Amino acid sequence: MITARTKLSHLSLAIALSIATSGCNTQAESSAISQPKDAVAEANDFLAKAETDLAALSIEQNRAEWIYSNFITEDTAALAASVAERQTATSVQLATQAANYVNLDLDSASQRKLNILRSSLVLPAPLDPAKNAELANISAELNGLYGKGKYCFEDGRCLTQPQLSGIMGESKDPAQLLEVWKGWRDIAKPMRPLFEREVELANEGAKDLGYANLSELWRSQYDMKPDEFSAELDRLWGQVEPLYESLHCYVRGELNEQYGDDVAPNNGPIPAHLLGNMWAQQWGNIYDSVAPDNADPGYDVTELLAKQGYDEHKMVKQAESFFTSLGFEPLPDTFWSRSLFVQPEDRDVVCHASAWDLDNLDDIRIKMCIQKTAEDFTVIHHELGHNFYQRAYKEQPFIFKNSANDGFHEAIGDTVALSITPNYLKQIGLLDEVPDASKDIGLLLKQALDKVAFLPFGLMIDQWRWKVFSGEITPEQYNQAWWELREKYQGVKSPITRDESDFDPGAKYHVPGNVPYTRYFLAHILQFQFHKALCDVAGDKGPVHRCSIYGNKQAGAKLNTMLEMGQSQPWPEALAVVTGNKGMDATAVLDYFAPLKVWLDDQNKSANRQCGW
Repeated sequence: MITARTKLSHLSLAIALSIATSGCNTQAESSAISQPKDAVAEANDFLAKAETDLAALSIEQNRAEWIYSNFITEDTAALAASVAERQTATSVQLATQAANYVNLDLDSASQRKLNILRSSLVLPAPLDPAKNAELANISAELNGLYGKGKYCFEDGRCLTQPQLSGIMGESKDPAQLLEVWKGWRDIAKPMRPLFEREVELANEGAKDLGYANLSELWRSQYDMKPDEFSAELDRLWGQVEPLYESLHCYVRGELNEQYGDDVAPNNGPIPAHLLGNMWAQQWGNIYDSVAPDNADPGYDVTELLAKQGYDEHKMVKQAESFFTSLGFEPLPDTFWSRSLFVQPEDRDVVCHASAWDLDNLDDIRIKMCIQKTAEDFTVIHHELGHNFYQRAYKEQPFIFKNSANDGFHEAIGDTVALSITPNYLKQIGLLDEVPDASKDIGLLLKQALDKVAFLPFGLMIDQWRWKVFSGEITPEQYNQAWWELREKYQGVKSPITRDESDFDPGAKYHVPGNVPYTRYFLAHILQFQFHKALCDVAGDKGPVHRCSIYGNKQAGAKLNTMLEMGQSQPWPEALAVVTGNKGMDATAVLDYFAPLKVWLDDQNKSANRQCGW
């Protein structure tokens, strides 16, 4: 399950919460800016001071948020909100000042830093200190509501989201699945008025920075105009939509055979609780229910992990060894002493998997409540991808300590995870024999149930939010519009009637957590581009879905060159370092799953299924 929130300690997420400042010399600096003696020198001085101030504040904020995420109390929430107030107020002030310099004749690096300062805020606070503080408190409260969320059964058992997700992934009882599905969404209802007010405040902050609304600001972070970026997303989705429709058609037909017309109709959208995941965002957990009889590759990674005595720590060590096999330095000792791998029994924590860079140098960590499953084995590789990226660009100036675009940060670990092939599992001693090519359809289907099934979900989260931010979706339409978009893109529907007393978007961490989601869609395109290009560097001549770059130093060197660039260049330049191409392209996705697409279409045709919804 690719659900990692990257806890970036650099600019784009360090300013994601909210804050009233101390220490901004607003009047004196505004006066100086309005009547500069040497505008270029002044702009460079401004940037130097901005980077110094933001770097120091980011470390303080990262530590406060780490403590809050690992010890959720009213006191830690207050501490996190307090430092967030100062961070955001400082960032908003700097973004406002940066706008005074953007038309100067500066060197390209300085001009890029100014543009990043203006557009990288995720949740910009209004200039009014009281509203700034209000936004900070709302953000902390929303995060706490999600982190402390539990659903209690009639027998008194109260389960957290990871525990409930375990039931969603294992149970085949539609009544139990429905209860868990509905129960988790009940935790989101109190978020609705908080979220509505948060949008009002953040939109006001975006307007203070010169943007029409928060949607325009978010879409301005991709080295192209906002509307051009939206068109780029539409183009990429158009490339992969036929593959998704074939997969959807096949899965719906198989679920119909399993559950019958009353539970899983053979036409229209698929009920969301039947797809093996709390949010129906990835469907890999229902693989056993929809796989053909002859698809079993003869192994299960969860069982292999147990058989070989893998505990949580060993799972992380193995993921680290993949990166070191490519030539990356091992993780620092502090990673092992300071990360959280196992859910504590004595306190509430935010279990959502995340990667952290606390000091912008070497204090990198992950925080996740690891389950000893194949799914979390993949997630660990994903999270370490963030950490190795963070460390690779540590020598960049603070404002450039970020990925080329946010999709890159999410893609790196997943690129490595695509190399978790049967051949890799044999190399590390988890598997005795590699299945022959006759098992490829089953392996590709399993991948597609996670990777391809995710694509429309990865797209629609921000399609909903952008419409909310722009006012196209009003508060009175939050839930209705959510399900309309889920049906439009995913062909998935609510299993029961929902209304505007519900707030189903809040049941997905990234909404109350204020984490932009388009990055995950981009990552699911980019990871296949990266994988194909790195396999070419490694000299692999076989099918791309069988390639593993494990142990190939040439591929690792090429990857590291891109990672070290951070955000210092527009993302097309970084992309070209690895792929030789400056454009994002889903062709590599289609190439990877080409044998499966042929097979799916044959299955749907032979079963006389009417595809679409």
